[in-house]
Amino acid sequence: MATSQSASEHAHAPDLHQQGVAESLRRYWRKNKIIMSGLLFVWALAGLGCGILWADWLNQYILPGTAFPLGFWFAQQGSIIIFVLLILAYCLRMNRLDAEHHAELESLRNQKGDKK
Repeated sequence: MATSQSASEHAHAPDLHQQGVAESLRRYWRKNKIIMSGLLFVWALAGLGCGILWADWLNQYILPGTAFPLGFWFAQQGSIIIFVLLILAYCLRMNRLDAEHHAELESLRNQKGDKK
C-alpha cells in the first residue's frame, strides 16, 4: 500500500523553483560533500596509513599503558575506533548543518510570505 503525504506536509515542502531555495540546496550539498571528503581523508590516513603503510615505523612506539606497538594497535583496533568516532563527528556536524539549512529555508519561506 502506497503512503500519501498529508496536505500539511506539502505546505511545508520548499518550493524548489524559488531561486533562493535552489541556491540554499546547492550550498547544503556542497558543505555536505566537503564534510564527507574531510572525514574520508582522515579515515584513509588512520586505516590505510597508520594501519598498513606506516605500521612498521609506528611499531617503534609503544601504546602508553600497554605493551602493544602503535602500528599493531592501529591495524587491530585504532582504525575501527577512529571510524566510529568519525561517524559520530559526521552525525553531530550534519545535525548542525541541517539545523542551519532548515533555518535558512524558513527565512526564505517567511520572506516569500512577506512579499505576498
